[in-house]
Amino acid sequence: MSATLAGCVADQSDGPAAQMRRPAADLVTHYGPVEGEPFPVPGIDLATVDPGVLRREVADPTGERTGTIVVDATARYAFLVLEGGRALRYGVGVGREAAFNFVGEATIARKAEWPGWRPTPAMIEREPDRYGPLADGLPGGPQNPLGPRALYLYRDGRDTYYRLHGTVEPRTIGTTVSSGCIRLFNQDIIDLYRRVPVGTRVVVLPVGESVA
Repeated sequence: MSATLAGCVADQSDGPAAQMRRPAADLVTHYGPVEGEPFPVPGIDLATVDPGVLRREVADPTGERTGTIVVDATARYAFLVLEGGRALRYGVGVGREAAFNFVGEATIARKAEWPGWRPTPAMIEREPDRYGPLADGLPGGPQNPLGPRALYLYRDGRDTYYRLHGTVEPRTIGTTVSSGCIRLFNQDIIDLYRRVPVGTRVVVLPVGESVA
């Protein structure tokens, strides 16, 4: 897979005012509607997002062993290390404050499709008006903030309450917006979910430290 921006071309059949860079066919395929799901997963309007956050294969900048996920909160990327010195790079949204971000090593101890969600006690304490009414949680579905997939991060056998998950707000990918979890485009979390097993090692770099 190599969804690179080099595949974008200008349509010379249009007049100068209408000429624009259009997404390559493979990008459209990657970010189109996802079929076969119990709830709709609509396509991403690629004209509304920064092309730099779209999934692509790159030279591995992490130096980690194959199969590791490295989250670069500073650059807002997650890297899945592949064989042969390559990596898949996904754009992510991270905590809107550095203090909200998980840092260090963890293990994916659970995977879930269309997971339920509930705010943590810390989230309710910080924003009671927003999260208090949701204390009992939300079932999985198109309005659930975790989206269609979630990868649960554990450390020393304990839930960290941080996840890699989808989003109902695709325009937030590439920004600092969340309460600490790592959000991806729904198409990207579905792709990552099918690539990594339970037991996968995850490294989250502190803000200010970057491999990109």
